[in-house]
Amino acid sequence: MDFHVWDQIYRGKGNKYSGTRTFTIFAGESLQVRIYIIGYMSSGKSWLGKELAERTGYQFTDLDTVFEERYRLSILDFFSKYGEALFRDLESRLLHETASLSQAIISTGGGAPCWPGNMQFILKAGISVYLKMPLPELLQRIRRIKKKRPLLINIPHDRLEDFIKTQLAEREAFYNQANFTFSGPDYPVEEILRTVFSSRATFST
Repeated sequence: MDFHVWDQIYRGKGNKYSGTRTFTIFAGESLQVRIYIIGYMSSGKSWLGKELAERTGYQFTDLDTVFEERYRLSILDFFSKYGEALFRDLESRLLHETASLSQAIISTGGGAPCWPGNMQFILKAGISVYLKMPLPELLQRIRRIKKKRPLLINIPHDRLEDFIKTQLAEREAFYNQANFTFSGPDYPVEEILRTVFSSRATFST
């Protein structure tokens, strides 16, 4: 398939990055792109999603925020009141609703790709990016927000590292299925853009 240079993402009105970069994509393909950012809690998914959205003009959707706005409860309070099983079911429904979006960057919750059928949906619905944060950096970040995380709130401080190691090992079986993996803590935003937008996989949906 012939290549051409698509630089409209940097030519939008009011885009502070206008004209600074171009990205090669496959000619003739649909631009109904969905990019799913997955990874463990506190790995930087929302931050990267906003960065990519700002540079591309795409819509950014944070599924955790969407959940809290729709059900008018924090995720912590929802877990406490209704339990994890119902949360995961409703979270999965929200994830599947993203199939109606186009030119969208979606940040999922850390556990969303690991619920039955969800990673398969993500792989079919768009391009997936796994943010792989080193354990020491994860621990440092998570200790600051532990009380806001329903799966961690009752984990004693001296057991936190072992808990995260175990859960991360379980979840990586799903995370590692992503189309691309980028390692933190300093994610190469421009490289991620070039990689994603030059990938045939991006335009296969």
